[in-house]
Amino acid sequence: MPRLPTDVIISDILTRVPAKTAARSKSVCKEWRALLSTRDFEKAHCSRTLTPSNQRTLLIRDLSCHIQPMEFEAADSGLQTIVPLPFQAEIKDVMILSHLDGLLCVYLQHTDKLVLWNPTTGAHTLLSTPAGHGVYTDLTDTVGLYNGATNDYRVLHLSRISDPVSAHVYSRQLGSWRKIAFGSNPEYQKPTFYWSPGTVCGGTLYFTVCECYVVGKNLVVGFDTNTEQVTEISFPPVPSSGIFQGILVDVRQSLHMVLWTGHQDMSLTLWALQGDTWAKHFSTPTIPPIPLSLWLTITHYLTDGTFVVMSNSRKLYEIRVGNNPLQCYYASSCFRGYIGAVFQQTLVSPIA
Repeated sequence: MPRLPTDVIISDILTRVPAKTAARSKSVCKEWRALLSTRDFEKAHCSRTLTPSNQRTLLIRDLSCHIQPMEFEAADSGLQTIVPLPFQAEIKDVMILSHLDGLLCVYLQHTDKLVLWNPTTGAHTLLSTPAGHGVYTDLTDTVGLYNGATNDYRVLHLSRISDPVSAHVYSRQLGSWRKIAFGSNPEYQKPTFYWSPGTVCGGTLYFTVCECYVVGKNLVVGFDTNTEQVTEISFPPVPSSGIFQGILVDVRQSLHMVLWTGHQDMSLTLWALQGDTWAKHFSTPTIPPIPLSLWLTITHYLTDGTFVVMSNSRKLYEIRVGNNPLQCYYASSCFRGYIGAVFQQTLVSPIA
């Protein structure tokens, strides 16, 4: 049997295997290590392994940080794997702010510093600098991860302590921060507004901006990652009474919003952004079993028409976007707060 050329093994086989298998393959020889360490291989492997079977749930509990595969068809989250933290921090001080292509942007509460971390490979880099960049303030700051030009992963950090808003972009390629102008309405930059973490979709980072979840102004702010221009988009219709919360998600390169409304009982509406307006996909009647605390800091992901929702009620839910949206809620795992994320196992490095 003829031997396969190295380039075929690398480009056609190893780009399709799990991240940990590809990482172990670097020890085969120096040639493989060099080829498997390129940004081209990283990009190809990432694009081919962003599949439902490669999803993992990272949960940070009181005493440990662990990763579980997501096996929702069997109503099971799979076996846990304990993950040691590669940076100096207590478990209780670690909070996940954003995630993209296997990278997590982490906030260390005891130092207020930001970290970019790949929990699959363990690689991480500290984003804070002596000049004060990469230092995060809870409640007033927000971040968003996106992939810029030349496969350059970047972090947008917005801080509303100063007036006007202070905006900086971190470049993985350069390993440094630069200040940019962020032209949003000064009214929405006040501390009385809550800004969600950024959701990247089609080259734009989107943030929900809400003055209050009962009454007040609310909108979606878009940051074009190429031009760095800011746009404002209206919110979908919300009820005149009760509480609401809109959560953004990228569904196959289309921006969607999961809108929860109600008071004691909740209902869910799924909206899709079409141009500058929102189109309703479906809505549910009120759902008594879902506790009100589900609204607090929801993290979710879409796979095969299914939303995975993690909440402060220590539950993990599945929402199937199909003909029977009411037959989709079950608790399959405990979850504490928003200290966790749903992510893909990749070889994407936080370091240039």
